[in-house]
Amino acid sequence: MNPFDYLAASSPEQALQQKQRASSRFLAGGTTQIDLMKCDVEQPAALVDISGLQEMREIAFSSDSLRIGALTRMSELEHHAECQREAPAIYHSLWQAASPQLRNMATIGGNLLQRTRCVYFRDPHTFSACNKRNPGSGCAALEGINGNHAILGTSDSCIAVYPGDLAVALTAFDAVVIVRNAAQRERRIPIDQFYLLPGDTPHLEHDLASDEMIIAVELPRTAALKHSHYLKVRDRSSYEFAAASAAVGIELDGDRIRDVRIAVGGVATKPWRAQQVEGALRGQPFDEQTLRRAAERIVQDAKTLPQNQHKKVLTPRVIARALLQAGGKA
Repeated sequence: MNPFDYLAASSPEQALQQKQRASSRFLAGGTTQIDLMKCDVEQPAALVDISGLQEMREIAFSSDSLRIGALTRMSELEHHAECQREAPAIYHSLWQAASPQLRNMATIGGNLLQRTRCVYFRDPHTFSACNKRNPGSGCAALEGINGNHAILGTSDSCIAVYPGDLAVALTAFDAVVIVRNAAQRERRIPIDQFYLLPGDTPHLEHDLASDEMIIAVELPRTAALKHSHYLKVRDRSSYEFAAASAAVGIELDGDRIRDVRIAVGGVATKPWRAQQVEGALRGQPFDEQTLRRAAERIVQDAKTLPQNQHKKVLTPRVIARALLQAGGKA
């Protein structure tokens, strides 16, 4: 790990000013940032500690929305009774992430900014070719071990999968990421636009300027959010990243689907909204055959490699099973 300066911010305004220092990073729970520094993936000259900014640590349910402060701990939201009752997909995405120890430290804002677990990205001393870490150097994963890599949203420059759970659930329910810059101007970014596709610039992962900080996340309270579920399929039952996951919500009108929300994780380069599946299901009968037939649309444009073809089979099954759970038929 490289030597660095440590700065403690006493307010969001001060933090944003301190962040103007060249090659600086924010430090909250540290579960991602310190990890990347230990791997020598990141070598910041300074860390700006924002963990003490209590004004950014909130969970507020109103009649029509949920607001989560960026410095709220994952475990705080996970254990919040109203979250468990009113937003079960959010709750399930939290308790299945990482470990209890990490969730006690990790913040919501930091979790949204976590970077890929691609082994080629995280081992710069062995693999120099990584366009996400070293633009223009190539992608070692294309010809390497890529069974856990993405089949959706890939490019010739990068096939690294987005690893998180919470952002997948937030994507399904139209969350908005609120950011603020050093001039105290705020932007509200739909979460599906906050995450960027790799294209030819995989090192650019988020629509977040260097002088901006995540302040909070907001999402609307809907009937689909109330009747939602997050299903995570993985190689072991705890402390493991998803082979495929689905965050779903459903609103029924009798035996027909009035509204449905679906996003998938573990299979794409960013949290992936399954709009083509949603469109095929609205107005249709809520039965297993209909769900499974529509879910196949998620992989129509999938690009597989020899080692990750199983994800093309697995992903529609995860969507259908999650919908059955959300609708009370699993």
